[in-house]
Amino acid sequence: MAEAEHAGVRVSPADAQALAALTETVTPQGVVAVGRHLHTDLATVLSAEPTLVVVLAGIADPGNAGTVLRTADAAGAVAVVFPDGSVDPYNGKCVRASAGSLFHLSLVRGGTAEAAVAALRQAGLAVLAADAHGAEDLDDLAESGRLADRTAWLFGSEAHGLPAELAAAADARVRVPIHGRAESLNLAAAAAVCLYASARAQRRR
Repeated sequence: MAEAEHAGVRVSPADAQALAALTETVTPQGVVAVGRHLHTDLATVLSAEPTLVVVLAGIADPGNAGTVLRTADAAGAVAVVFPDGSVDPYNGKCVRASAGSLFHLSLVRGGTAEAAVAALRQAGLAVLAADAHGAEDLDDLAESGRLADRTAWLFGSEAHGLPAELAAAADARVRVPIHGRAESLNLAAAAAVCLYASARAQRRR
């Protein structure tokens, strides 16, 4: 508390009953903070010529979205785009699942996913759509060197995937190879595999 006050943050002590009313969790951590929203616009992000960007199209589950935020941060992405129809990145569950990465990345909210894909491609990024039935194999892309290029990954709903028209607008539809008997990976796991494949390729270059 003293450190927060020293930094100029207004601190108001609260008892357990007040904390329970202010938080969404059954066992809150004992601290509640109010801050400004930090999102920006896609044009500002693209002006910095990012090498790795994530677009979450139609993601409804805040836990998944927050986990992808955290993974994107760890993999070195600079921005995550939340188009219209996706979960609010400031949803409490999403914020908690991001484990602080919400504050490290540039967030873009609103607009259509189609417009985001068009802007990313125009800015020179290769847009790769994660698709369980995609024609391109992730391992093959990595071995070919294509993942070393500036890249935007497009992820869709875990339940429904990406709309066909949106997936078709990407430069490639990429599947994560399944070597065992699992039917598929969940969204957060697939995103981690894809983003780290790009991160590894870009750093090798």
